[in-house]
Amino acid sequence: MSTPPLPPFSVPQLLRRYGLRPKKRLGQNFLMDGGSLRKVVQAANLAPHEDVLEIGAGLGSLTVYLAQAARNVVAVELDADLIPPLREVLSPYSNVRLIQADILHLDLAELFTAEEQPFSVVANIPYYLTSAILRHLLEGRRRPRQMILTLQWEVAQRICALPGEMSLLALSIHLYGKPSIIARIPAGAFYPQPKVDSAILHVAVAERPRLADTDLFFRLAKAGFSQKRKQLRNALAGGLGLPVSHALQVLAAAQIEPSRRAESLSLEEWGQLVQSYKTFLAGLSEA
Repeated sequence: MSTPPLPPFSVPQLLRRYGLRPKKRLGQNFLMDGGSLRKVVQAANLAPHEDVLEIGAGLGSLTVYLAQAARNVVAVELDADLIPPLREVLSPYSNVRLIQADILHLDLAELFTAEEQPFSVVANIPYYLTSAILRHLLEGRRRPRQMILTLQWEVAQRICALPGEMSLLALSIHLYGKPSIIARIPAGAFYPQPKVDSAILHVAVAERPRLADTDLFFRLAKAGFSQKRKQLRNALAGGLGLPVSHALQVLAAAQIEPSRRAESLSLEEWGQLVQSYKTFLAGLSEA
């Protein structure tokens, strides 16, 4: 696809014309720098026949680039006040479907019904919703083949962390795919300008989770991370409502040192813990 021109509008001017101001409570920081917008689209490496889900269409700065690179774009925007200017900006593009809704209340399997047709997600995610949106995208009936996300630089670094510095969010992403930071976006590329830089994060989503029993995995992981400063034997005992002796039994069967902490475990070790806990639960039911 040819490189699209810069959007033919100014974000601040468009907001003023419609009598609007960015809403802090919605985390509205509009990406408007042309070079950064192109980097986001290039990171997606979209095929001409591919469909895209854009979360947080804002004023359409990125949407117009996506419309020229993809077959179809489903652009979701929560803020009803932005729909009129969005319609104006997107009026030349017949391949954009605009939806005013909360992405957390939408089923991706209903938005993209053809299972054989892959789709990508592009999103400028507000910090306060990062975890909820990622879980929603990855745990639904239909998952994208990849996600290209602009989010705070420090959050992107945490998502890409290795065992020893893992968070529950990072662990969740690694369960479903492989994250990598593509580029840094300076704060000045946004309007209004946030206090910190952002990153373009790419997540290559696997066809299936790397662990089969995701429900049990999240139950254990939430217990382990619920009290990060505690050793696993105490965190698991407290989080799962077990006597410490039972937590020690589960950890021993998984060959995991009970004095370790949740952030130090690899995904493979969590898999061992899941199997050990399943065996433990089966033993209880037989007793």
